[in-house]
Amino acid sequence: MGETIRIEHVSKRFGNNVVLQDVSLQCESGKIYGIVGYNGSGKSVLFKCICGFYFADQGDIYIRNQKIGKDTDMIQNAGVIIEEPSFLKQYSGLHNLELLYRLNHKKDTVKLKKVMEMVGLDPMEKKPVGKYSLGMKQRLAIAQAIMEEQDILILDEPMNGLDKEGVAQMRQLFSRMKEEGKTLLFASHNKEDIDVLCDEVYEMDKGRLERL
Repeated sequence: MGETIRIEHVSKRFGNNVVLQDVSLQCESGKIYGIVGYNGSGKSVLFKCICGFYFADQGDIYIRNQKIGKDTDMIQNAGVIIEEPSFLKQYSGLHNLELLYRLNHKKDTVKLKKVMEMVGLDPMEKKPVGKYSLGMKQRLAIAQAIMEEQDILILDEPMNGLDKEGVAQMRQLFSRMKEEGKTLLFASHNKEDIDVLCDEVYEMDKGRLERL
């Protein structure tokens, strides 16, 4: 077990609006960390700061002991879902994953088909992503986040749009990843998902993070 994410006294404001207030958190490999909170509580902004999309006004964020904004501008080797991903609507799910995968790797269609099956999608489905349901798009987003076998996953509302069967599948998938030694940090408004999956649970309220 090793520390993968360390957040030290992070604060962030936009104009007069204080979004994060003195937030600290440590995450280790092989654990799932859950953050609950209402929309607007600061969860997504915290995740964007962790990833380097925003820089904190105060405090420090370390990923694998590398300081965001100093040692590296953005998080490296992590699977991320923060906002609805921008898939090319005219192409199938598999073709979308192939295009993204090729940015860092050689083509590996066999592997990507397995990843799609892991999240409950049919890789041979020719339907363009533009005609996917919300749940199918969410499954594809999860496939994109895990397809490179990253050891850190940052997932904002990963169960959005999923039916009961989909939620059960993803819980199994995330639990398996935890057993593989990955670090999962995810936000949800669904307390049941958090209670079932997480080793540590935190609540974000008005920009402050408290352990439950």
